[in-house]
Amino acid sequence: MPADGIRNISDTAIWAAIYRAEENARPDALFRDPLAARLAGERGGAIRESLPRRARRAWPWIARTVLFDRIITQAIARGADLVLNLAAGLDARPYRMSLPPALQWIEVDLPDLLDYKEHVLAGERPNCQLERVRLDLSDRVSRQELFSMIALRTKRALVITEGLLIYLAPDDVGALADDLREPAAFAEWLLDLVSPGILALLEKEIGSELAAANAPPKFGPDEGTDFFVPHGWQPASVDSLLKTAAKLGRLPLGLRLIALLPEPARPGKRPWSGACLFTRREATS
Repeated sequence: MPADGIRNISDTAIWAAIYRAEENARPDALFRDPLAARLAGERGGAIRESLPRRARRAWPWIARTVLFDRIITQAIARGADLVLNLAAGLDARPYRMSLPPALQWIEVDLPDLLDYKEHVLAGERPNCQLERVRLDLSDRVSRQELFSMIALRTKRALVITEGLLIYLAPDDVGALADDLREPAAFAEWLLDLVSPGILALLEKEIGSELAAANAPPKFGPDEGTDFFVPHGWQPASVDSLLKTAAKLGRLPLGLRLIALLPEPARPGKRPWSGACLFTRREATS
């Protein structure tokens, strides 16, 4: 692994930030993230250049960002008074999105990453009530305690896990889903999901780099969104990144015809990724 490549799981946040910075620099940008270049820093560009050329595609990152922005805005309009962003990374939405000043936004991530983020953003003012919690989310007892405390502060919360689940084992995703289902106030959960076909593609394109950084992709369930149903979450909306990128004019020519094909309910070995909103299912007797 080159010194300028992905070194650990936290570097994937820098990897994501460089694509937002590049989009921000476009005259036809689909969103504005003026802080992304500062957050990505020199390492962002180095990481991108260290990757195999076939793995540098920007359109999935851009489509995901646009979809998450849209769904977050809609959730707040429906009454979400708190956003809980787990593994928040270098996301700058509290600064760049138009948000209600009274909205509570809580970012959770590893201490070193949040320390870096606060240093880079020192002097910037968020558009809502922003808090940061330094926590290793693999510590289940600590995260359960955090969820319980946060639930006391909200009537309707939106949970976000963007770019997190793919790095977790299925059992760990299931346990997280169970923990998020427990507080009644956690009404909606926004996540990104990939098919087994995407896992196979990533393994082929960049598997050795991610494995060397101890960040191998693990979660791409055969069941698709049905994976979450036994854990108390019902899919409310599912948006394909490929089809969204096509509508946004961000797909390369070679994929535009593929984007016209209908998508199966369970893509399986077919590469597929999407932004999925889930609603909390009430317990049944």
